Amino acid sequence: MRAVTARDRDAGISGLTLTDQPYPHAAENDVVVRVHAAGFTRGELTWPATWTDRSGRDRTPSVPGHEVSGVVAELGYGTTGLTVGQRVFGLTDWARDGSLAEYVAVEARNLAPLPADVDHTVAAVLPVAGLTAWQGLFDHARIVAGQTVLVHGAAGSVGSLAVQLAREAGTRVVGTGRTADRDTVLALGAHAFVDLDTGRPADAGEVDVVFDVIGGEVLDRSAALVRAGGTLVSIARPPTVRPVDGRAVFFVVEPDRARLADLAQRVRDGRLEVRVGAVRPLTEAVAAFAEGRRVPGRTVIRVAGD
Repeated sequence: MRAVTARDRDAGISGLTLTDQPYPHAAENDVVVRVHAAGFTRGELTWPATWTDRSGRDRTPSVPGHEVSGVVAELGYGTTGLTVGQRVFGLTDWARDGSLAEYVAVEARNLAPLPADVDHTVAAVLPVAGLTAWQGLFDHARIVAGQTVLVHGAAGSVGSLAVQLAREAGTRVVGTGRTADRDTVLALGAHAFVDLDTGRPADAGEVDVVFDVIGGEVLDRSAALVRAGGTLVSIARPPTVRPVDGRAVFFVVEPDRARLADLAQRVRDGRLEVRVGAVRPLTEAVAAFAEGRRVPGRTVIRVAGD
């Protein structure tokens, strides 16, 4: 099969190539997915799990990309709950080869059935962003109706979904971003927008929850915005300052089959808009990975057609 491989930790993006790789082995409770579309995170070449397995052993050449949508091609021994030919989407394991390939082996529990009317390109960018937004808001911040939630980076892949989910949950949503993001964030359902090009996070006023995807100085200043007893949640780095009488949380997204199915249903119902940007073939995946300019929506790698 063809796959994008990373061979040299020090080379970074310049070490990515499209090569021929062995067809993946389906271990116990695995499925092999024929990849139709894949999502990736440009920063994953800095993650230790990209280069080593769970025991710390070198596993290069490794295949990046941890979001997948496709069709089950093979079942591993003991695998239940999915069938050959079924449309699925979900997360690949952080410490195993990923989805920028024609086939990928995935733990069955990390995949959810994909409805026939949800396109693979949409499903390929939903797992990380959708699960991160949900887990940050509901599992860690424990938002409830009537609260005010501040979402930093509200036009991004995670932030845009967090705005929609928080609005549907009955909270007042304030989004932050660059000047060019204002119309997008307000159209997604935010009640107010704070322009970080011309203003400061403090312009949002006092809030019950801050959900941060930016880090840096924005995160450092955010604890002071949280009401006593509130929560600061970040996926960028662990917060160094805790809100008064409140909680400061850093987390990494976890697979969740049931929640993936729920998110797909929300997409079907028109209750959740997923922002897909460029769709590029596997032959252009290395170039897409290296692309530095900021573009609206997530870039999707289209591997196979229906």
